[in-house]
Amino acid sequence: MSGTPQAEIARRALEQVCSGRDPEALAAVYHPEFVDHVNTLEYRGHEGARQSVALYLELFDDLRFEVTDQVSEGDRVASRWTLCGTHRGRAVRLTGIVISRFQDGRIVEDHAASDTMELVRQLGAWRSLLLAVRHPRLGFKRS
Repeated sequence: MSGTPQAEIARRALEQVCSGRDPEALAAVYHPEFVDHVNTLEYRGHEGARQSVALYLELFDDLRFEVTDQVSEGDRVASRWTLCGTHRGRAVRLTGIVISRFQDGRIVEDHAASDTMELVRQLGAWRSLLLAVRHPRLGFKRS
């Protein structure tokens, strides 16, 4: 059931806005009251979306999101995605899923999940430790 207008907006949000390719499209795809739940993080509004994108762009020099599968039903679109990028010379490939809820033709809420332990495995212990210290909001859990 992908290929709906909502699915196309969700794809554009990930592949264009979140990848940093078209930051000007942010207001066209995200509702002003947007709430973004990313693993343990939460961002609110257009400014929150900008902060989230800026964090990923800071972490990955050549950030790219690719939507690999979508399902649409009612006011929701589930998108399975792959993130590719380079962090301090180390190539990273991470998969995740986001469920987007729409209101007035724009995404008003996202619930996204990815495997942060897979990110730690790919970056290695030292890079992951530096990442956790420099970006405590990422939500790497401490025991």
